Amino acid sequence: MNVSPASRLAHTGEYYFSRKLRELAALNAAGADIISLGIGSPDLPPHPSVTAALAAAAARPGAHGYQSYQGTPALRGALAGFYQRRYGVALDPATEILPLLGSKEGLMHIGMTFLEAGDAVLIPNPGYPTYRAVAEICGAEVREYALTAATGWLPDLGALARTDLSNVKMMLVNYPHMPTGTAADRPFLARLVEFATAHDILLVHDNPYGFILNETPPTSLLSVPGARAVALELNSLSKSHNMAGWRVGALVGRADLLAAVLRFKSNMDSGMFLPVQQAAVAALALGDDWFEDLNATYRGRRALVIELLRALGCAPAPGQVGLFIWAPVPAAFADGYALSDAVLAEARVFLTPGGIFGSNGQGYVRASLCQPESVLREALARVKAMHPLEIAATGTTWQAPKL
Repeated sequence: MNVSPASRLAHTGEYYFSRKLRELAALNAAGADIISLGIGSPDLPPHPSVTAALAAAAARPGAHGYQSYQGTPALRGALAGFYQRRYGVALDPATEILPLLGSKEGLMHIGMTFLEAGDAVLIPNPGYPTYRAVAEICGAEVREYALTAATGWLPDLGALARTDLSNVKMMLVNYPHMPTGTAADRPFLARLVEFATAHDILLVHDNPYGFILNETPPTSLLSVPGARAVALELNSLSKSHNMAGWRVGALVGRADLLAAVLRFKSNMDSGMFLPVQQAAVAALALGDDWFEDLNATYRGRRALVIELLRALGCAPAPGQVGLFIWAPVPAAFADGYALSDAVLAEARVFLTPGGIFGSNGQGYVRASLCQPESVLREALARVKAMHPLEIAATGTTWQAPKL
């Protein structure tokens, strides 16, 4: 029996990190001892009160059944309180908050709810690869909008407005931006809302990085006047509360739009495990000291990662926000893939090539801060022993040996 994949997957390959982590695991199994600075999966644990809440709830006999598709009132209330305290945004927990099994799931729910053949979606280049995958799977047309260092990694909304936007139904935005670490200020977010309003475009703001190494108060797009009419926002506890594997996120915004998403979502899952919801309530109640301690750890790591990248001849821009450092590759290398391959082959350190995020990322690499300082010091020592030190200085070309 020959069963071919559906045509909707014709342009969608396996997620890059799904393939790459398998490759790195095989290298480690063969004794390579790879240090991965690739994926942004926090290695630090959640706060002890969070794991305690999980354990206490899991010990209760009635905690293991199906749960509401909309999450518990306690979780929705905790999310509403978090948005009020942290962003100054008032949300109705009954109708304007929809808990999710991670925000990545939410992207697919939104796409399947609102997109179809004939619709176009504006996605950032560079940007999170899942944005493109969702649009393609939903049968929509992908239209990239360029982000470059010259424009501060912000879209040129004026140039976009001069294009034909008649069939553009949705625009995906992500600030603080991954992979570049760019934070958007309120004046830009206000212009974004004006743009979406003028062209009748649904904004979907993916907002998981605002609390990591951000020197300004984190901002929700929904805090901008007029945003509620045209925007939905995704948020997540993965990065901010070290709960990536727990899969806890939320979609917030207009009640009628969330009700439409729920129509799709309720056919896709059977609710979030109750103890995880109870633990998320505890996480959302944490105070400023949680974020201060978390960022103190990341500041130390950031300094080491920046030193590592500079040892390769890269020059990271200052002021980046989030769990990664984004840096242009030196002229000795054709692109980020070439540098990544060289560092993996010679130093057994993996850096993410920027090209996986789009053509405007080709000349960059991204390094994660999700390793202890001891591991980062070892990675730095390995990199400093590499030939690229000489290459960056001389501009000569070098071919990486095969592993």
